[in-house]
Amino acid sequence: MTELVSLDDVRAARELLAGVVRTTPLEPSRPLTAGLGGPVWLKCENMQRAGSFKVRGAYVRISRLSAAERANGVVAASAGNHAQGVALAAGLVGTHATVFMPVNAPLPKVAATKGYGAQVELVGNTVDESLVAAQAFAERTGTTLIHPFDHPDVIAGQGTVALEILEQCPEVRTIVTGLGGGGLVSGMAVAVKALRPAVRVIGVQAASAAAFPPSLVAGEPVRLPSFSTIADGIAVGRPGELTFPHVHKLVDEVVTVAEEDISRALLMLLERGKQVVEPAGAVGVAALLANAVEVEAPVVAVLSGGNIDPLLMLRVIEHGLAAAGRYLRITVRCTDRPGQLASLLSEIAEHRANVVDVEHQRANPHLRLGEVEVALSVEIRGVEHSDMLISALRTSGYQVVVACAA
Repeated sequence: MTELVSLDDVRAARELLAGVVRTTPLEPSRPLTAGLGGPVWLKCENMQRAGSFKVRGAYVRISRLSAAERANGVVAASAGNHAQGVALAAGLVGTHATVFMPVNAPLPKVAATKGYGAQVELVGNTVDESLVAAQAFAERTGTTLIHPFDHPDVIAGQGTVALEILEQCPEVRTIVTGLGGGGLVSGMAVAVKALRPAVRVIGVQAASAAAFPPSLVAGEPVRLPSFSTIADGIAVGRPGELTFPHVHKLVDEVVTVAEEDISRALLMLLERGKQVVEPAGAVGVAALLANAVEVEAPVVAVLSGGNIDPLLMLRVIEHGLAAAGRYLRITVRCTDRPGQLASLLSEIAEHRANVVDVEHQRANPHLRLGEVEVALSVEIRGVEHSDMLISALRTSGYQVVVACAA
């Protein structure tokens, strides 16, 4: 039977991390509190050093290496957050880090990892493929592999987040956090169940990259045949051999959220909470917004990371606006005559919708002679406003096709 990490391990990790990591703030969330009818707090690990909780586990693991192991250096695989955590921790400890990242890893995360002093190798299309390359590198060179989640030191380090939560919010009844490989939720569950067993610990995965639900059903780690999600930080195809028994025994529930839920959560956090959070860091909030889980307040949702590519943020904001019923993309077919476009735009304006951009297309081979196609992006005030606008345009004789809406 696999030996689980203990509360003493988590407490020892906290001693190691003293003066190294920040005690991140616990911020109230008025929108979530109003929606759930009870206090909801946000544990802001997006404000942690290197932008995520990952430095906790990485530092604990690397700081416990022998002098000979430090001399040989360390290697890791990551989509970005673990990479930055390892790079920062290695620099603090005084060893060299090589990090394997997927070829499509966000450029800001690659640049930040290099900025902390690590050598970056872009290999594979997923973290799992990068991890295989990192393991081969470790065997070939004698460097020590710093696994992103499947090691007792890493789990213990991540568990220190829960110690802070229990001190900052002693009355907490439910803790919700993202779940990828399982290191964070495992460590947190160890601490919570030892100190406050009545507190529920809930893990959240992206529905399109959820390896834990089928694994829990099977009673053992199961590899997904394929997976894809905007939440790259939790895009892991198979639970760890060590994290799986922790989740199986200690975590109360694992739920999933859709991509639309994640983008809606990111938008709410940015707009109402003034929080810059990456998709993986927002899945706990997404689960609360989508009512994907029944919770007892007070609730703490962990914002596990804030390292988001600005280009992805632009796409997510647009997607989140659409999911929230505030952004509409439509294609309108109408007769090609002078003043027709002005008439169309005037009617949209009459319904108090704001046109963001417009494209006039005559060359579509599917158009009939004398017909034109107009693609518009429109800001709206919600689903009812969207339905009203579309209905009004169709009543006026326009052929309307909705390309993007809530």
